Amino acid sequence: MGNNNIIIREIQPGDNAQIESVIRACFHEFKIPLVGTAYEDEETPRMFESFQNENDIYFVIESDGEVLGGGGVKPLKDFEADDVCEIQKMYFSPKVRGNGYGKLLFEKCMQTAKDLGYKKCYLESASQLKAAIHIYESFGFKHLEGALGNTGHFSCGVWMIKDL
Repeated sequence: MGNNNIIIREIQPGDNAQIESVIRACFHEFKIPLVGTAYEDEETPRMFESFQNENDIYFVIESDGEVLGGGGVKPLKDFEADDVCEIQKMYFSPKVRGNGYGKLLFEKCMQTAKDLGYKKCYLESASQLKAAIHIYESFGFKHLEGALGNTGHFSCGVWMIKDL
């Protein structure tokens, strides 16, 4: 894959089917539970529509018209403080992993969260996603004992937070 053709951009309506397919494939590949995770979220098939508020954004990684991953920022659902965002729906195709694009996208999400005025960044993950968790730790995310807010992802066993 030619690295010069890879771009990170905001999601567009035509990206929904491709990003849904990337997200769902990761659950099967890593044997992550399908229930109580992003796999069954009503947002997953309609990612463009789900990230159209002024305080949220979703980015995709594209190479020659093919969407190979994505990640977004949203306010943390049902949380008392409105200055806490969640980095969510961050998944990548094997075609793009291991080349630093996940890290670039993660940095872009955190900078965007800061630009949107958030003070803290929260995320949930699955223990199977060791490479992702390592990246989060390298950015200074700290592990929490339990979930914050109400994401509905009761099968995620890893919760982390960082001050922006």
